[in-house]
Amino acid sequence: MLYRCLKKLLLCFSIASCLIFSTLSHADSQLPDIGTAGVSALSVEQEVLYGKAFMRFARASLPIIDDPVLNEYINDLGMRLVSQANNVRFPFTFFLVKDDSINAAAFLGGRVKVHSGLFLHAETESELAGVLAHEISHVTQRHIARYMEDQAKSAPLSIAGLVGSIALAMLNPTAGVAAINTTMGLTVQNSINFTRDNEYEADRIGMALLYNAGFEPTGMMTFFQKLAAENRYSSKLPEMLLTHPITENRIAEARNRASSYRTRHIESSLDFLLAKVRIQAMYSNQSADGLLTFFEQQVGKNSENSAPWLAAQYGKALSLLQLNKIPEAGEVLNQLSKRKPDNLFFQDSLTDQEIAAQQFNAAISRLEQRNQSMPDNPVIIMNLANVYLKANKADASIRLLDQYTRNNPESSVAWQLLAEGYEQTVNQAGFHQAQAEYLALRGEIDQATDQLHMARANTADNLSQARIDARIAELEEQKKVDNSLKR
Repeated sequence: MLYRCLKKLLLCFSIASCLIFSTLSHADSQLPDIGTAGVSALSVEQEVLYGKAFMRFARASLPIIDDPVLNEYINDLGMRLVSQANNVRFPFTFFLVKDDSINAAAFLGGRVKVHSGLFLHAETESELAGVLAHEISHVTQRHIARYMEDQAKSAPLSIAGLVGSIALAMLNPTAGVAAINTTMGLTVQNSINFTRDNEYEADRIGMALLYNAGFEPTGMMTFFQKLAAENRYSSKLPEMLLTHPITENRIAEARNRASSYRTRHIESSLDFLLAKVRIQAMYSNQSADGLLTFFEQQVGKNSENSAPWLAAQYGKALSLLQLNKIPEAGEVLNQLSKRKPDNLFFQDSLTDQEIAAQQFNAAISRLEQRNQSMPDNPVIIMNLANVYLKANKADASIRLLDQYTRNNPESSVAWQLLAEGYEQTVNQAGFHQAQAEYLALRGEIDQATDQLHMARANTADNLSQARIDARIAELEEQKKVDNSLKR
């Protein structure tokens, strides 16, 4: 019993059914005025610092999906919801993990983890948005900081130790339980009450976000009801149902609150359907042959040019690519690209097909045009930089990525491509610096520092050496933060 209650506490920032809602005007009047809630235990600056450290731990230990087009979609969806939130104190980052289980979790500093399995089980975009709205509300309401403040009233509090234990729980729940139990003496009742109070608050506020952002207000409720019904007689329930059981009271209250909203039906966007298909074809364990058959059947079942038809055609093309049927995939992707020339899913996969067919000039011409019409778009930039490298045009790739990494220093893909570009041009200093940044993002600070020392040895420019020295000093400070969380 103690283990399960502690696990519930650790996962109280994970998905719970977004079932406690209110009308738009009524919900706004009911939101708690939290002011600087939790600030005495954990400042906003500390929360951002620890959030960055958590991302380093996550990159080192989780199978993160570094897919520019999926990252663009999930962050666009997340920011659409964040734009409706109050008390946003820092930028949000949404990242995908290759995991077929149904889960998501919010951590300090606006870091939200989303399992790929969530896409496979959400039937509508409103259901997926409901999950994100719930997690966003955990962050904006500063539930972890508020929990720390509450516990500090009755027990000595080790901030770094508790933050580290909660971070570990998100990465490895079993180890996290042991860590948090060691860090603090928690009572079973306190853990249950804290979970219930914060989940209900995130449910209520999350529903307001969902509605204000233009989604169906019952999205999360319907998702959990279906999930519970599907697993009613299962011997192994999804983790979210074990840690956040759906009670009749919550469902009843959900229905009452949902009835206060104006009824509306929102069609899922094409990009949501394409994201589902992409995860199914590229990041699930289903066979390419089986998927090809499935998507061909879906093409025949849907009206031409409808969103489901376009998604099925896209799934067919991805399956053909997986089966190395490059010309056939090219035919489908070229047709899709002509129908929707600005769609990033089509542009990205067409680049993969052209690279496989060694049609580098065609890819470069197309992507350079897109870069003119869609400047600074990460999907276009990553694709164009990659094609430049494949076409032995490393200088062009470096020029593109140098500016991009300055504005987006947490892009692992960009640093990897930049390192490859410097390696092609035999620029040792640039290569080691790019490698250092990639390693630093993964929390491999000692290895990153070694790379920077090698970069320094390969440059005679005093200004460059000074910048490298300053970066080494920054990494040493990051190492101190990481070590304090691991104790």
